[in-house]
This record gives sequence, structure tokens and C-alpha cells, in this order.
Amino acid sequence: MLLRFEPKMDKLVVYLQGELDHHSAEEVRNRVDDMIDKEGYTKLILDFTGVNFMDSSGIGAVIGRYKKVAMRNGKVCITNPRASVKRVFELSGMFKIISVFDDVEQAISNI
Repeated sequence: MLLRFEPKMDKLVVYLQGELDHHSAEEVRNRVDDMIDKEGYTKLILDFTGVNFMDSSGIGAVIGRYKKVAMRNGKVCITNPRASVKRVFELSGMFKIISVFDDVEQAISNI
């Protein structure tokens, strides 16, 4: 899993690429948490454009970041999930607590 971090004002945009599964979820958790803790971000945008597969471990990684940011009265959203990844989010019920946007610019304007 490749991760690219891009600060946008008071928001952290994380571009993910690859498979978000049990092999990569811990790395995603650790690296995103490090950025959140180091810079104190309370608004997190996870861009799923490059994610071609996600399993329950990926859901766990996203939920964990949601909880961490929510404890700081912040928000998390996702952008651009492929149909198969979006289906995993829908089945898990994540869209009840995390917003989804078509692109990063839309998320930046609305989060």
C-alpha cells in the first residue's frame, strides 16, 4: 500500500494506492496516526481513487481513524471509492457516520 500525505489548510488528505487488507491495514493505521498526532489534524480526507481492493481489515483501519479524529471533535470523509470498495463501505454501514464525496476538492469544501 502506497500512501501520500498532502496537507490542505487545516485538513490532511491521504491518497491511498493498492490493496487495503490485513497485510497493509496496520501500516495505514500507524502512518496516518503519526501524521494526525504530529500535526494535530482534526479533519481527515481519505482518497480511495487508487484502492482496488478492501476487506474488513480496511474497514477497521478507517473506523479507527474515525474514532481517533472524532475524539478531537473532528471529521473524516472518503473520496472516490471504486464500485467494489464502495460496496464494502455500504455493507458495513460506514456511510452512516462517514461522508463520501466524488473528489478531494468537493471534500475540502464540505468537511
